[in-house]
Amino acid sequence: MKRYEKFVLEEEKGITFEVSDGTSGELIIRALNIATANVCSANYVNPPIPEGYKHVCGEWNNGFVIERCSDGSQFVWIPVGSLDSNGTLDGEHFSEKFGRRNYMNDEFSDDEFNEALNGKQLESVKKYGGFYISRYNISKSSAGKPQSVKGVMPWVNIDSDDAKKIASTIEDNEAVKSHLTFGAEYDSVLEWFIKTEVKTLAEIVEDSTEWGNHRNTENSPREVPREAVETGSREKWCANNIYDFAGNVGEWTQEQNESLFCVIRGGDCYNNGNQYPVAYRYCYGPYDDLCATGFRAALWIK
Repeated sequence: MKRYEKFVLEEEKGITFEVSDGTSGELIIRALNIATANVCSANYVNPPIPEGYKHVCGEWNNGFVIERCSDGSQFVWIPVGSLDSNGTLDGEHFSEKFGRRNYMNDEFSDDEFNEALNGKQLESVKKYGGFYISRYNISKSSAGKPQSVKGVMPWVNIDSDDAKKIASTIEDNEAVKSHLTFGAEYDSVLEWFIKTEVKTLAEIVEDSTEWGNHRNTENSPREVPREAVETGSREKWCANNIYDFAGNVGEWTQEQNESLFCVIRGGDCYNNGNQYPVAYRYCYGPYDDLCATGFRAALWIK
């Protein structure tokens, strides 16, 4: 029997592969037909509440918030099934409810912006019609654990590799698993803001100054760098019960560019909101730790 030292998987458009380790040391290769991702359940109007969480405020269409009973971490439901089919997963067709949006003439392909979306998260979105994202930027508890709570400084000075690892530890049980936000999730949140009319397309694509902590927020008389502030510090920086999505600290995502540099979203306190609006993508190396860059986490409901 001929043995090969390596193998190559080739897929057609609309097909992607998920590769994972099996429980007995084997390599599992699963083919996913992402062209069917647009089929989202109508269950998005009844968000699932995982064991160990409770509903604290909001409705499905304006920010349904759940709280983890053990530490008070909060997450907001994103009803993907209610969105328009203008997102992309394959980088070519913009026909998905769940996917990245081309807000700023970005190029999505293997040679430009790309990401290896978790197939299990995709299946979860289809099953439940949505997903949860952290209500606040992730911060560090007094015990050094990641959390999504109000009134603390965001976790910054962290590179994208560590952000990805730490985000995966926030929740990992039989009911729910956490991960660093995907670009498809980030843009689905933005599209939801537009859909519910809490933010305009211009506030997302052109100028996010008024709903985040930016260098030029509140018409500062001098162009001086501002400081990051505590999570959830101002109600005007809240949209559908999600705080600080624009400004304050940038957010690492799992998206990459052609050089394998990781994509940051949201803008931060060191840049103007009309130069780095919330939809803007900019990249740094995977081991760059930046003083004004943090992260959020999303949940995969099993």
